Amino acid sequence: MISVRTAIAAAAIALPLQAAACVPPLDGVRLESAKTVLAFVASPQVGAFFAIEIGACSKSGPPPQDLKVDAWMPEHRHGMNYKPEVKRLAPGRWRAEGLMMHMPGKWEFVFVVDGERITSALLLSFFTEDEKLKILSHGPWPPPPRRDPSNRVSGKLEAVVLGERLFYEPRLSGTGSVLCATCHVPFRGLQDGRPKGFGLEAVDRNTPTLFNVGFQRWYGWDGGHDSLWAQSIRPLLDPREMRSSPKTVSAFIRKTYRAGYERAFGRTPPEDDDEMLADVGKALAAYQETLVTARTPFDDFRDSLLNEKEDAYPESAKRGLKIFIGKGNCNLCHFGPQFTNGEFADTGIAFFIAPGKVDAGRNEGIRKLKADPFNLLGRFNDDATGATAVATRHVDAQHRNFGEFRVPGLRNVAQTAPYMHNGSLATLTDVVRHYSEINEDRLHSDGEKILKKLALSEQEIDDLVAFLTSLSEKPTAGRRR
Repeated sequence: MISVRTAIAAAAIALPLQAAACVPPLDGVRLESAKTVLAFVASPQVGAFFAIEIGACSKSGPPPQDLKVDAWMPEHRHGMNYKPEVKRLAPGRWRAEGLMMHMPGKWEFVFVVDGERITSALLLSFFTEDEKLKILSHGPWPPPPRRDPSNRVSGKLEAVVLGERLFYEPRLSGTGSVLCATCHVPFRGLQDGRPKGFGLEAVDRNTPTLFNVGFQRWYGWDGGHDSLWAQSIRPLLDPREMRSSPKTVSAFIRKTYRAGYERAFGRTPPEDDDEMLADVGKALAAYQETLVTARTPFDDFRDSLLNEKEDAYPESAKRGLKIFIGKGNCNLCHFGPQFTNGEFADTGIAFFIAPGKVDAGRNEGIRKLKADPFNLLGRFNDDATGATAVATRHVDAQHRNFGEFRVPGLRNVAQTAPYMHNGSLATLTDVVRHYSEINEDRLHSDGEKILKKLALSEQEIDDLVAFLTSLSEKPTAGRRR
């Protein structure tokens, strides 16, 4: 609970030989002065009353007779709002009750033993040790670069360059009028700010951000693709998005980007249109892997906890973080450095998209995945070991998957409104309120029973939003790795 750094106010002197016989009648944090050896045990928490067990012995003579206990914050020059009661339990043993540290920060215990002042500094955290472990699990950030074994040009600079050019190339589309950046707009958090995406026509789902997309396991709200390069192919072929074809894409690359292709892949463009399309997806993926968010205020705070410093962080964000890892149970799904488990969940959002038409989510996504010729079980996977295809081989469509959608990562979440798979929630406040007031009857009867109505107060809603906002860097188009 606390990090203790001993600070002895009395001047230390060389211990005489007889000092070895002075052993406090208590195991705990040990303090030593010229005359006394003291040990104490305390577990303070912010805003909660606690007691201290104290044991002390004199280096010469009988056990100490008198003890006073206090605590204060030297930097703020104020102490506790309450006066503790010190009870003597036995010679050299006391218990002080009624202490309460009303705010986090740098405190100092003060023990006055027979008139001699001994102090012990401590950093009092707003969080318990268990909460700290949960907080630390959300880092460090940024993670080391991740290379995709299924993509032979993953991490290759020439492929990144080619992929970036293709990302902004409208001539990949069947009409020559839309490009990847039409929906993944750099200054809009690499999405489009619309409730539902719009390429050449409106689609049924919200456009997800491409921030940190290279770290995902499944792609698309329904997980219909198992690699970033396969996912990059999908909008090219979708008639509502880019309305292209393997033949159109291949002919364009051979004519216009032959040299860039040869630099990236080290060979001449293949005649097989599907193989060429797969390579275009791999070049696009190599570029998107570089779109990694920078550090955030949360990361600085997380690292300060690791180093037992607890640097400046808004109090509202601290309270929201406590809810996130506590009563909100948000970190059950949004865990780890990316704030996601990478899987799927029913969030209580209606999956009807039109009268008589539903979005089956993960259930249908698995069926699409299995039928996809570009999945990792197919011939375009560059991973000779087959290890990257394990999840695809074993994933199984179950009835409970109906209406489940991918748990998104929360980094830069303040920049990617609107929210949910259908863009139905306009602000982060709307999202938090949705989970606070969730109608459990709307959850699929065969699905997980994680979500419960939280009944947060307005202050708690604001605090949780403050924490979520702290997961975002300053507005940017992403960071190239």
